[in-house]
Amino acid sequence: MKKSILFATLCCAALLFAACNKNDEPKEESNNNQNERTATGTKNGHDWVNLGLSVKWATCNIGANKPEAYGNYYAWGETTTKETYSWATYKYGTYNFDGDNSKLTKYNTTDGKTTLEADNDAATVNWGEGWRMPTDAEWDELIKKCAWTWTTQNGVKGCKIKATNGNTIFLPAAGYYNSASMDFVGVYGGCWSSSLHADGPSYAWYAYFHSDNVNKSLFYRYIGRTIRPVCEIDN
Repeated sequence: MKKSILFATLCCAALLFAACNKNDEPKEESNNNQNERTATGTKNGHDWVNLGLSVKWATCNIGANKPEAYGNYYAWGETTTKETYSWATYKYGTYNFDGDNSKLTKYNTTDGKTTLEADNDAATVNWGEGWRMPTDAEWDELIKKCAWTWTTQNGVKGCKIKATNGNTIFLPAAGYYNSASMDFVGVYGGCWSSSLHADGPSYAWYAYFHSDNVNKSLFYRYIGRTIRPVCEIDN
């Protein structure tokens, strides 16, 4: 698949939710109990930030030691990196482009699983109990309730995400892996969710962003993407 076609598909296919305006600054909120909780902390040696949302967001991608580092790339449901990201190397079988999902061995139409289990969640496996990949709904919350600004941090392009409580995280434009090729680094970022497309299990949800837009979409599970973990809000 040519890079230009793949990029166009990634940016345009199956967009079911409206993106927030990346130039809009959120209004400050003072009476939100979640906003008033501790702003930052650490779990299992990894830092998180309270953005006043339903979960706390990690400050770095898995495999990164600073916010602007790209970190590791994972196929959806896999917990280790590899050299080639394709259906041929995918852990849970393959998919025929005629629409036949019968060769997918897990998270398929037979088992009906639509959310990653802990032992298939790269965040839980690599960072320990308490961390997990965000769901599609949690990405939606981050997109709709925070202001996203395309910027450069320490020489790395990406999005600064500012919450209504003033706290921020940074997501680098790390591109993605297709086969053995690392594509669109510095111009595009995309992070997996833990959510499968219920009506088409060869696809999983992810959040994407670039200089002109931020939104969610669906793409084949074999693609290698970065992962930004979340952990639960403590009461």
